[in-house]
This record gives sequence, C-alpha cells and structure tokens, in this order.
Amino acid sequence: MILKRGFDAMAADQPARRRRDPQRRIAEIAEATERVIAARGIEGLTHRAVAEEAHVPLGATTYHFATKDDLIQAALERAYQRYATTLDEWAAHRPTLTSNQLVVLLTDVLMSCFGPNRAYETVELELYVAALRRPALRPLVDKYTRTTTDLLLGYVDVSTARAATAAMNGLTLRGLASTQAPTRDEVEDILRRILTPNPALSAAPSSS
Repeated sequence: MILKRGFDAMAADQPARRRRDPQRRIAEIAEATERVIAARGIEGLTHRAVAEEAHVPLGATTYHFATKDDLIQAALERAYQRYATTLDEWAAHRPTLTSNQLVVLLTDVLMSCFGPNRAYETVELELYVAALRRPALRPLVDKYTRTTTDLLLGYVDVSTARAATAAMNGLTLRGLASTQAPTRDEVEDILRRILTPNPALSAAPSSS
C-alpha cells in the first residue's frame, strides 16, 4: 500500500510537471533565439541553430515555432518585455528630474548602448529593423515607441517626448551601425537642445 501510494503520488505530480514544461521550453527557445541573433544576425537565424543553442531537439523548435518569423517574433516580444521592465524600474527610482538631470541620465543610457549593453541593443535593433519586411512585427515596434514616449511624458510635454524618442532611436541606430559611435558631448548636446524648455515658445502668443 505504501508503494502504491508512492506511485499514485508520482502519477499525480507528473501532469503538473508536464503542464509547466512547455512554457519553460518556449522560454528557453526564445532566449536561445536572441543569442543566435546576437552572434549571427537575422540572416544566420535558423531552427537548427536555435535548437543547438538551446540544447533541445530540432523538432522542439519547429513544434513551438513553425517558421523563422515565429522565432523572430518570440525574440522581439522577449526583448520588449525586458525593455519595458527596465524603463519601469528606471522611472520608479526617478519620480522627478530637472531638464539637465534628464539630459545627463538619458545620455548615460544611450552611451551604455554603445558599450556594456551593446549585445542586447544590437539584438533589439536587428529585431526592430526586421519589422521593415515583416508587418506582423510592427505592433511590437509601436509598443517600443509608445513605451519610450510614455516614460518621457513623466518629465516633459508630449511634443518634446515624441521628439526625444525619435532622436534617441536615431542615435542608437547610428551608434551601433556606424564605424564610430557618437561622443558623449554630442549626445548631450542633441538631447539638451530637445529637452531644455524654450521660453520663447512658451511665451509666444497663441493664434486664434
């Protein structure tokens, strides 16, 4: 009876483990997809490369992600969630900032894209650019833009937030794709021009 109860308990536990396994396997494959893209780019992404990187059977990747585009979307969703979480934490620790503080701190963020965080940023940018020819990815790209703009709306007006978002996207692309990243002084100068309030604009009479 004791032995039977032991087998019964194992049998009861097994379905729960099986239910958890698919989600864990999907996460492992998506994470491996990011690593393959970091190492080989979108062009080098294949199901076989992902399976080898994730240490799973090839059939596991094709079962959960039938096409290469499915793999790319999973990786982009994972990258976006990481990005959104990072921004939430960043803003939570900085409820208020002066214009100058915002310029300096955003410059810190951008300069890290060209240094210690380059691998992550390269993957995000490759996935971002992949949306040029993959319309299914564009809603996620829109979320990237909205999330960045929403963060900035905690500190500046909507027009300034949109301008700063566009500038940071452009600076990141240039810094990662060019032979030389922009200097800190250059990044600060661009962001300060956008983020510093212009008294002349606020004082201008409104047209009726």
